Amino acid sequence: MTAHDNTLGLAASAVLEGRLDDPFALLGPHREGDAVLVRTFQPGAEAVEAIARKGGKPLGMLEEVAHGLFSGRLGRDEPYRLKITWPGGTVQETEDPYAFGVVLSDFDLHLFSEGRHFELGNAFGAQPTSIDGVEGTAFSVWAPNARRVSVVGDFNQWDGRRHPMRLRHSAGVWELFLPRIGPGARYKFEVAGADGGIVQKADPLARQTEAPPATGSVVAAKARYAWTDSDWMEERARRHGTGAPISIYEVHAGSWMKPEGEGDRALDWRGLSDRLLPYVADMGFTHVELLPIMEHPFGGSWGYQPLSQFAPSARFGKPEDFAAFVDAAHRAGIGVILDWVPAHFPTDAHGLAHFDGTHLYEHSDPREGFHQDWNTLIYNLGRNEVSGFLLASAMWWLETFHIDGLRVDAVASMLYRDYSREAGQWVPNVHGGRENLESVAFLKHLNAVVGERCPGAMTIAEESTAWPGVTAPVPDGGLGFDYKWNMGWMHDTLQYIERDPVHRRWHHGELTFPMVYAYSEKYVLPISHDEVVHGKGSLWNKMPGDRWRKFANLRAYLAFMWTHPGKKLLFMGCELGMEPEWNHDEALPWHLLDQPEHAAVQKLLRDLNRLYRAEPSLHERDTEPGGFQWLVGDDADNSVFAFARYGGGAPVVAAFNMTPEPREGYCIGLPGHGRWTEVLNSDAEGYGGSNTGNGGSVHADGHGLHGQDQSAAVTLPPLGAVILRHEGA
Repeated sequence: MTAHDNTLGLAASAVLEGRLDDPFALLGPHREGDAVLVRTFQPGAEAVEAIARKGGKPLGMLEEVAHGLFSGRLGRDEPYRLKITWPGGTVQETEDPYAFGVVLSDFDLHLFSEGRHFELGNAFGAQPTSIDGVEGTAFSVWAPNARRVSVVGDFNQWDGRRHPMRLRHSAGVWELFLPRIGPGARYKFEVAGADGGIVQKADPLARQTEAPPATGSVVAAKARYAWTDSDWMEERARRHGTGAPISIYEVHAGSWMKPEGEGDRALDWRGLSDRLLPYVADMGFTHVELLPIMEHPFGGSWGYQPLSQFAPSARFGKPEDFAAFVDAAHRAGIGVILDWVPAHFPTDAHGLAHFDGTHLYEHSDPREGFHQDWNTLIYNLGRNEVSGFLLASAMWWLETFHIDGLRVDAVASMLYRDYSREAGQWVPNVHGGRENLESVAFLKHLNAVVGERCPGAMTIAEESTAWPGVTAPVPDGGLGFDYKWNMGWMHDTLQYIERDPVHRRWHHGELTFPMVYAYSEKYVLPISHDEVVHGKGSLWNKMPGDRWRKFANLRAYLAFMWTHPGKKLLFMGCELGMEPEWNHDEALPWHLLDQPEHAAVQKLLRDLNRLYRAEPSLHERDTEPGGFQWLVGDDADNSVFAFARYGGGAPVVAAFNMTPEPREGYCIGLPGHGRWTEVLNSDAEGYGGSNTGNGGSVHADGHGLHGQDQSAAVTLPPLGAVILRHEGA
């Protein structure tokens, strides 16, 4: 046996045993003088013949030199196809994957290694394409420490020996072009890891997936949706400015509504377009925010443990269906915000965890890489490839699907190395501090790139600490977010409203204190899904007292929220006065609207949204101290609050009585002489109240009070709010 034969024998054994790490050295065409030697691995085939790619002229039979390994010399070098005869006489013709050159350019690999390839979704993963006039799919995946990576799928019986990939050593990326594989094909990557294990992994860059509980990736067609939202996109920046009204309806797409008579099936994107979008528009919300719709294996995570950062969940349809949903939202004048999770990911075996037999996407030290609260793994944002992967995900949603904003989840857990950890359970940064410098750099880079590439798109931080400058510009040392969730406001005001009114006088500051820091950041006031789960009860159920008082408290609280400085976010179902706690497995209890008291809460919220959008003073100067003035902030004994809002229109005054005792003739200083119209009264009969009010208006005279030159005697309804607009003398 010659050395060549011995080498060939070893290579054939490597193929058969799934150990071939350099398939192009063995398989495909190899020039030998004037001839071409072709080898192909087709286990189970009865015969293999090479034929001309054009015309199908026979070029030569290939001999089976080892089990499944066929080899033969062609008389001349020309493009060929393989004609494969399978048992039973089935004949298959296909081009040879190992006859094609590299898939990714050196520039693609360079940008990827530097973490600056913001269009990974259009280059990596599974990309339908044409090479040398042959249609197929180019596959690529980052797994630098793997011993072998193969593409597996229905097209090769999920046999990892059939299509091992080429390693581009400079970037640790494996790639292969598979002819005649197109959109709709199911696939995974079989990874022979550095740890000796072999596991089939879903594609981290998959743009489409199977519907859970299946875990396969799906070759997606190129994103070529024909958008019709140019008018929206052109004026989006104005709609997202600090002076614009922003009222967000937070939605869990799987449980907002379910088709009648179809069991637990959720509405798909087209059903949500038909039902959700008209509802959001009718309710007066400016935006819908979706809990994460990136594909996730466990529905009980509500999407907050995603594994496919580029794929809309197959639970609701195909990627093009999601694009149509966003397009329809824009045509209806509704923005779409996505919750996005760059902090952590689940440990599922088919996912990112231990991807190439090493800690690739996650930190190796569990003090940095394991999230104790959620039993998930933490992205290693210090690796260029990992931070670049997440940056590219953000760009994918914003650019490909015209998403209007990303609400970045769990920012606090990203910023601090000791988040939810005791002493000894965390690793200090290079300076010995608790700040996560890599995450800080990532978030700044994210916001800088979004600002540069996606004009008018928003980024919103869910950040629960006092980290300075979350919404300050990056050049000024800030993180660069457009808005931050005001978790302090949410905590304090809910704590207040949950108290029995008899005790509220002792906790008056819980409603006034948020104004102390109201202008330290640009805020969204959130009453989110987190406040109505895990035994916390629904928003309605948080309210104290009997049934009447619960509804009155709820109405007053919503009026307080909608007149307070800050953009608004409300979780679905709160507008129904929903009594049970939210359950992600069940649809919202829409039947409650058959009861007048619940329908009245919905009507109030609709009217609050319309008033908020119509009155410039309620939104134009949200981030300016001059847009707000306390009129009554110290009357703890009566639990009365009143403040003025200022903007481009007439001043608006909101006054609140947080006790069940009506207060007639309560004098409030007003910033304007003459008539003040009562534009909303939460105690109105139409909202289910007692109809205690001011007969449509009050008149301010020259009696100075509360720092104003004039005042009026106002009737404050029990557990109610009145909103007054200045009409002039």
